[in-house]
Order: sequence, then structure tokens, then C-alpha cells
Amino acid sequence: MKTKPDLSFWKLWNLSFGFFGVQIAYALQSANVSRIFTTIGADPHDLSYFWILPPLMGLIVQPLVGMFSDRTWNRFGRRLPYLIFGATIAVIVMCLLPNAGSFQFTVSAAILFGLIALMLLDTSINMAMQPFKMLVGDMVNEKQKGMAYSIQSFLCNAGSVVGYIFPLLLGWIGLHNTAPSGVVPQTVIWSFYIGAAILMICVIYSLIKIKEWPPKEYAEYNGGGEPAKEKGNSNLFTLLLNAPSTFWTVGIVQFFCWFAFLFLWTYATNTVALKAYDTPTVESVTGISDGNADYEGKNIFVSNAELKNVQVVNHGAAEVAGVLVGGAYYPASTVVANGNDTIVAGNLICLNEEGEAKARFDVALADVKSLSVDGQAVTDPTDVKVVDYLSRLQGPVTLTVAGIVKHNPDGSMEMDEVSNHEIADAATLGYTKHVVLNAASPRYNDAGNWVGLLYAVQALGSVAWAVVLPRFRSRKFSYALSLLLGAAGFITLGIFTNPYLLFISFVLIGCAWAAMLAWPFTILTNSLKGGNIGAYLGLFNCTICIPQIIAALAGGWILSFFSTPGEVAPEYLMMIVAGVAIAIGAFCVILIKEGKASSDDMKPQETPEISETL
Repeated sequence: MKTKPDLSFWKLWNLSFGFFGVQIAYALQSANVSRIFTTIGADPHDLSYFWILPPLMGLIVQPLVGMFSDRTWNRFGRRLPYLIFGATIAVIVMCLLPNAGSFQFTVSAAILFGLIALMLLDTSINMAMQPFKMLVGDMVNEKQKGMAYSIQSFLCNAGSVVGYIFPLLLGWIGLHNTAPSGVVPQTVIWSFYIGAAILMICVIYSLIKIKEWPPKEYAEYNGGGEPAKEKGNSNLFTLLLNAPSTFWTVGIVQFFCWFAFLFLWTYATNTVALKAYDTPTVESVTGISDGNADYEGKNIFVSNAELKNVQVVNHGAAEVAGVLVGGAYYPASTVVANGNDTIVAGNLICLNEEGEAKARFDVALADVKSLSVDGQAVTDPTDVKVVDYLSRLQGPVTLTVAGIVKHNPDGSMEMDEVSNHEIADAATLGYTKHVVLNAASPRYNDAGNWVGLLYAVQALGSVAWAVVLPRFRSRKFSYALSLLLGAAGFITLGIFTNPYLLFISFVLIGCAWAAMLAWPFTILTNSLKGGNIGAYLGLFNCTICIPQIIAALAGGWILSFFSTPGEVAPEYLMMIVAGVAIAIGAFCVILIKEGKASSDDMKPQETPEISETL
């Protein structure tokens, strides 16, 4: 077997440069997906369910990519075809995902669109990331592996930091960080656009600069026949049966760790928004009930002998019918108090600068000195209450539920996905609603940007702790200690109310992240022998995917257990649950049995690192 030649620094750099763009895409996904789903109207109890498909696809795709890339040879190379395909899909989806609330979809359709986009984005990012890891194992000699992986680690973390802080930076330079209800702010949309452009540039650069060895030359440097003809088990089930015990014991620790991190990605934004930014809440109307049946929809109209297609629910908000002043009723689309304080506009209750509603139905307004209703002054503005349509309706009515409503400039309306329901007595009608954080408020979106900065702090903390990890004499001790530090980070994340104290939480979480990326890979690859490295790495990704799927399925149920009807969901408690989970993982480290340490244990491995995303 020929010795692999030394490569110049820039050739080593070129092998991994694409990692920078891929990691920006992953950082944007991790920090902003739950924010996007919350903005377009997802119930907090459903947020974890949206994370099921990405790890499920990883469970299927990653082992296949690992196995087939070991055996792929075509005009584009061995690993690069997977980069081309994965990056192309990722760029397209990054331009579509943040616009899920801008395509005039119904809320359910927007969420479904976002869910499919998330699945494709996560899978394509993983597919684009793996070639860079494997190229180092293919083309770099043993002496330079340390340098190659150091460059890769630097680019990985640099891309993470850039992706995490993009929305915050774009807000600083003047892009809007708020948007109408249901629409994702410009800071997030343009972050994804710029991230997609950088990814495309990085991929093009990689395709120009990287020249993979042809099969014959690869065999000369790596030993044996061409990869497509290497002997070894290709049946994944057989590989699992023959997997070393280390594969399974490390997998147990992995279960609790990735269970916890799925909760971080799902609930961190809303946790910070509620606890550290005191984000205001709103009552989101999900439909109307007559006591026997629920008529769910974000747009609902009512008709009777006096009214024709009057909108009573407008994109999840109850419309204002008018005001009661001293018991007298005034129909109104606009209400102004104290000269210039607009309480109602366009039949909807207005919000103040902090995103809080200026009035509540059937609750008297305070300190009203003067009152104007549709431009007409009310002489004695005492005991002023804003009222909705349902409180004014009597007798038989027809409810029209519309998925999509478009108001034309001439006053006409277009409705799609329409259903009509006859109600015998309007007095039985009431709203079905839940209390949620106001995702359109400035404080919520400031919290969303701050979470991106916190993730950047996590990445930097991970880099610093990764330098410390090799200094421990016991690998298992440092693994367990790191996870316990991470557990403290998760728990304090659910407790701290000062945004700056959260830096401590995320530095501690970064310690766990560093160990999760370093030690499972090192411990596993030291126990692997034979020619199925790519396949085993793909299978090992299942120990990351499966706990995420279970966490996604259990998240809504756990959150519902802690929730109180009529109050905002306590998502911060999910951080404490995550902390307990990762602490259990730390204690499970004792189950891992490593082989006898040797001087070779600390040498750079022939195999690529495991995926950091799935």
C-alpha cells in the first residue's frame, strides 16, 4: 500500500471549506425552525411533533448514504455526488421554508408545507455534510489527520456562529424584526437567503478545488481492491448483529443526550421569550363551538336575517362588533380613546408597542376621558366595554368556515376551503381558544434573535471545552462530567430570567455538546474493525435519530401534563426535563466498556466524525 502524500495547508483547507456553508444552514435550522412554526400559528403542544420527520428520514437515509458512498464511483467522484445532490436540495428549501407564512396558505397548510420543508432541509444538510467528513479519511495521511480535523472543526464552529447570529446582525443593520401575524420577519427570511447563497458558493468552490482519486489510485493509497469490490458484510441487519458491545452501550448514553437536545431545539426560543423577555400573550381563537360540535378555523363568518357574511373570527382573532358605553351599544370598526389612543381598528383590538392587547372583551376600559366611535364623539364615556359579535347574536345563524380569505381593494372577498354549518341558536356559541405567546410582538422576535446569539455562545463554549477534554486522564470521567455540566445548563435555562445569565447556561450546554461530538465517535471507532466503516457510521446515526423521534412523540404529551387550560404552555419546564434526561445519560457512561488503552487510541482515526445534525 502506497503512503498518502502530504498535502499543503490550502489543500487540507479546500477539503473541508464546504463545511462552513453547510454548517450555516444547519445553524439557521436549529435556531429558527421552532420560531418559524410558532409564528405561522402552531400550537406549542404540537411543536415537538414537527421534529419527527427529520430524524425519521435520517434513520433511513444515513445508513444508506454511508453504505453506498463506500461503493460509489462515477464521473463526479466518490463522495462529491452526494454533496452536489444534498446541497442543491438544501439551497432550494432554504429559500422556501421561511416563507411558509407568506404564501396565503391556511395555517394547517402552512404548517404542513413547513414540515415537509424541514424534513427535506435536515436530510439534505446531512447528505451534504457527510462527504467532507469522509474525504479526510479518504485522502489525508495519518500524520496530517489532526490538522485536517482541526481545520474542519474550525470551519464547522465558524459556520455555526455566523448562522446563529445572522438574524441579530440583520436586525442591527435595519431589517424589520417584526411582521404581521403569521408572517416570518425579514431578519429570519433574509438570513436563510444569505445562508443559501453562501452554501452554494462553498459547494461550487469545493467542486472546483477538490479532485478525488480515481478507483485505482484510491486502492493504492488505502489498500485492498476497489471499494466497490471490498469484502465485508453489506447487510445492515447482519452488521447490527455483529456490532461490538461498545456500539450499544454508547448508544444508551446517546439516547438520553439527543432526547434532551431535541427539547432544546424545540422549546428554547419560547422558553427565553417567556422567562427572560416577558413576552406578552394573546388569546388565539381556533374556532367556534356550540357545545356539541367544534367548528375549527382561523376565519369564520356568520349570516342571519340581519347580517350577511360578517367575519367574526379573522386569522385567529375575534372581531369587534362595537362598544357598550353605560349599557348603550354602538356598532364600531374604529374606537379612539383620549384623543389619539386607537383601541380598535378594522374591527380588531389593537396592540400596544409591547404587543399587549389594549382591551379585553367585556372588561371595562380604564381611565377613559374621551371616546370616539367611528369618528363620532360619545358625550359621556363611562363604563366602556369592547364587545364581540357572538355576544350580540341570537336565533338561528349560518357559520361559514373558510381556510383562506382574500380581501380585494373593491371590498369583495374571495374564500377557499369553505364549509357551512347551520346553528339553531346563536346563544349556544362560544369561542374555542388557547393562550399563546404573541409571536408578532417585538419582545418575542427580540428573544428569537437572542436565542441565535445564545446558540453562538454554545458553539464557542463547545470549542473551548473541546480543548480541555483531551487533558483528562479518564475519557469516561470527562464524558460524564461534560454531560453533568450540560444538565446544569439545561436546568438553569428553564430558571434564569436575566438574558445575560443565559450565557452561563449555554456555555455549560456547549460542554455537553463538545463531549457528545468527540467521545462517542472516538470510543466507537476504536472498537470497529473491517471494511464497513461507512455503514457502521450510518447505523450509529440511528442512536441519534431514534431518541429524537421518541422525544418528538413524547414532547407534546409531557408539555400537556404540565399545562393548565387558559394559561400559556410552560415550555421552560421542558428544559428541566431535558436536564434530567442528560443527567441520566451521564450516569449511564459507567456502562461503557472500552478496550484496553494503547498509544494508538489517541491517534487521528481513519474514519470521519459522526454527523453533528442527526
